[in-house]
Amino acid sequence: MAAPTRVSAAPVIPAVTDGTLHRSLGRLDLVAMGVGSIVGAGIFVTTGIAAATKAGPAIVLSFVLAGAICVLVALCYSELASMTPVSGSAYTYTRDTLGAAPAFLVGWNLLLEYAVAASAIAIGWSGLFSAMLDSLFGATLPHAISAGPSDGGVVNLPAVLIVAALVGVLIFEVRIAAAVVKTLVALTIGVLALVIAVGAPHLHPGNWSPFLPFGVHGIAAGAALAFFAYLGFDIVATSAEETRDPRRNLPWGIIGSVVLATALYVAVSGVLTGVAPYSSLNNAAPVATALAAVGAGWIGKVILVASVVALTKGLLMVCYGQTRLVFAMSRDGMLPKTLCRTNSRGAPVRLSLVLGVVIAAVAGLLPIGTVAELVNIGALFAFVIVSIGVLVLRRTAPDRPRPFRTPFLPVVAVCAIAGCVWLATTFEALTWLRFVIWSAAGLALYLFYGRGHGTAVAAPADLSAGGVA
Repeated sequence: MAAPTRVSAAPVIPAVTDGTLHRSLGRLDLVAMGVGSIVGAGIFVTTGIAAATKAGPAIVLSFVLAGAICVLVALCYSELASMTPVSGSAYTYTRDTLGAAPAFLVGWNLLLEYAVAASAIAIGWSGLFSAMLDSLFGATLPHAISAGPSDGGVVNLPAVLIVAALVGVLIFEVRIAAAVVKTLVALTIGVLALVIAVGAPHLHPGNWSPFLPFGVHGIAAGAALAFFAYLGFDIVATSAEETRDPRRNLPWGIIGSVVLATALYVAVSGVLTGVAPYSSLNNAAPVATALAAVGAGWIGKVILVASVVALTKGLLMVCYGQTRLVFAMSRDGMLPKTLCRTNSRGAPVRLSLVLGVVIAAVAGLLPIGTVAELVNIGALFAFVIVSIGVLVLRRTAPDRPRPFRTPFLPVVAVCAIAGCVWLATTFEALTWLRFVIWSAAGLALYLFYGRGHGTAVAAPADLSAGGVA
C-alpha cells in the first residue's frame, strides 16, 4: 500500500486508532438495515393522513415523487460511499470535499437528528407497547412508570428499558445487530403483505375518483410530507467500515433500500385509498380503521404488534447510526478520542453505553415536542452538502477511482439539491431559527475544541484502500 498523502503537517491517523470495526456485513444486511431505518410504524399512519389531508388517491404519486428525490440523493451518497468506505457518512464525505468546519456542522446536525429521533422513537415505542399490552392481554401499566414527569408520571420505564436492550445488542458484534434487524424487517414486510392481501379483494375503483381532489399541487404537498417517511436511508452509509466489499455493496444497500421502501409505500397507499374513501383516513390508525370497515377488524391487533416491531428496528438502526457517526468524529479528534475505542469484537462499547444513557435519560424524563422538527431540517442539510460534495470532487479530483459513479451529473446532483431545498421551504420560521441556533452552537464548539484537537487524516483514497475485503 502506498504511503498516505498528508493533508497538512499534523500527524496522520490510521484508518482505526484504538481498535477496528470488523467487516462482516453483506448486501442483504445493508438492504435490510436501510429498509429497517425507512419503513417504520409511520407506514400505518402517514399513508392515510397524507391521503386525507394532502393528496387524496394521488398519494401514490406523492410517494413516487418523494422516493425519486431520495433516489437522487442516494445516487450521490453511493458515489462518495464507494470512494471512501469508512464510518461517518455525510460527515466524512463533507470533511473530504469541503473541509473540517463544514464537516463538523454536518456531523453536529446529524448528531441532533439521531439523538432526537432515537428519544422520540423510544417514547412512541413505549406508548404503542402499553397499547399492545392493553389490547392483547387487558393489562395496563401504571402511569407513574409509563410516562415522564412532564406527563404526570415519574419515569417512562418502557422507553428506558427498550433503549437499554438495544444498546445491549449493539455492544456485541455488528452481525448480531444485522441479524436482529433482518428478522424484524422480515416480520414488518410480512405484515405489510398481509395488509395488501386482505385489502386487495375489497378495492373499489370509485374510491380513486376524483384522483386529484387537491389538484396537482396536492401531489407536491403530499410528497413534502411523505419525504420524511424516507429519512434514515443514509444510516446505511454509516456502516461502510463494517461492510464486506463496500465499493460494490454500499450502492446496492443505499439505493436498493430506497427503491424497496418506495414500492411498499406505494402499494400500501394504493390499497388503502382503494378500500376506503380518502377523506375517512384522517385518524390515528387509518389502515386498521379502513380494513375494519370491510370486516377485517382483527387486523388492528396485528398492526399494533407490527408497529411495535417496526419501531424496535427503527430505534436500533438510529442508535447504530449515531454510534458510528460519533465514532468517526471522535477518531478525527472533533470529539474526545476516548469515545472511539473498540473491543476485541470491533464494537465501540464505551460509546454505545454513553449514548444509550443519554437517549434513555431524555426518553425517560423529558418531552420531545416540536424539537423533533430539527430531525428533518438537519437531514436535508446533510443531503444538500453530500450532493454538492459529488460535484466538488468531480472537479477537484476527476481522476480518483470511483467504483460507483453517479449517472447524469450534474443533473442528478442539481435536482437532488433543488428537491431538498424545496422541501426545506415547507418548514416554519421557528424551525429555521432553532436550526440556526443549534448550528451556531456547533460552530462555537468547533472553534473552541474541534479545530484545536482535530487531526489531519489520511487521504480518502488511502483510507478506502485499507479495507475492501
